[in-house]
Amino acid sequence: MLLDGIKVVSFCHFLQGPAADQYLADMGADVIKVEPLTGAYERQWSGADVYVEGVSGFYLCANRNKRSIAVDLKSEEGKAVAAKLIAGADVVLENFRPGVFSRLGFDDARLKELNPALIFASASGFGSTGPLAQKPGQDLLVQARAGLIGVTGTPQGGPTPVGAAVVDQHGGALLAMGILGALVRRLRDGKGTRVEGSLLNAGIDLQGEPLVNWLAGDIERKALKRERNLATWFHQAPYGVYPASDGHVVVSLCETENLADAVDSDGLRALAGKDRYEERDAFARLLAEATPNFSMEELGERFDRLNVWWAPVNYYDQLLDDPQLKHAEVFREVDVRGRKIHLVNHPNRYDGKVPELRVLALDIGEHTREILAEHDYSKAEIEGLIANRAVVAADAAKKGAA
Repeated sequence: MLLDGIKVVSFCHFLQGPAADQYLADMGADVIKVEPLTGAYERQWSGADVYVEGVSGFYLCANRNKRSIAVDLKSEEGKAVAAKLIAGADVVLENFRPGVFSRLGFDDARLKELNPALIFASASGFGSTGPLAQKPGQDLLVQARAGLIGVTGTPQGGPTPVGAAVVDQHGGALLAMGILGALVRRLRDGKGTRVEGSLLNAGIDLQGEPLVNWLAGDIERKALKRERNLATWFHQAPYGVYPASDGHVVVSLCETENLADAVDSDGLRALAGKDRYEERDAFARLLAEATPNFSMEELGERFDRLNVWWAPVNYYDQLLDDPQLKHAEVFREVDVRGRKIHLVNHPNRYDGKVPELRVLALDIGEHTREILAEHDYSKAEIEGLIANRAVVAADAAKKGAA
């Protein structure tokens, strides 16, 4: 794979950091997930309280292709283990609050001493400095502060959050991109790089198009007021969601005349030639009045014939049967302790292939002994660290929980 031979040590939890190193792991990097003795946060919580044979759905979504070692970073022996891991790494990631990793004994000077060519990547909520640096960073909080909730909603309907942790996921992708750039730099000139990503910056980056239009166009907040079917404040009609007799469809680019013919609307025909941004509410209302006269299948046939860009509004329970998603191998069936579930695959294809699932560390410290042996610890030293609770191995963890 693309990153074969690259060693990544990750001190990450929640979603932004784990998403970033999962992208790298999927591309072939050897990612070692350093967890606390009781396991990373995402093992302890799951959306909708979903656990698969005791394994959190939150953990499963962002921790494939990583090996797990559990280390007590507050003990001297544990810090020594972490230092040895860092010394042998190409990349180290952490997403503690700013300053925590330094207080654990791994400030920039110590990292440079351990590994002069290290790529050190940090993910935070609001950046490492500034008035909000110590505030808790979480997807919903950033959606609000970055303006995303405000513009997704309308003044009449109120602020509306996005229905997924889009900032976390985008922040992870941006951090992985930065790490890849730093790896190229190191190959070119041998230098390490300090890579920083934040949820706040990711939340702003997600909105590059509307923000530039807003700032460059001296737009006022009244522009956010729009017919509820319209998806955004800055697109011209009919860009939005419309009801069918048996569901909903979205309608995007089209010619007004074609759209009017597709839904047989004299009202839309009368708007031909009008500015579809200035008259967007009228367009949206007329279209929303016409589309319920047809089923989704009927609308699809009419829209396709008249070159109207459209799509059905799908729900999660329909995705596994979607023919394009099947063809693209977007989902992967895996066995979790005897139960079959589906994971979301890596989003890219390399030489036409989906990256393989090499490992899925279901247990805390599942690879502790293996990783320590690779870092020149003897069998006796490994068992001593486990006995002293400086590290946890999966079998020891299970015995402790029994």
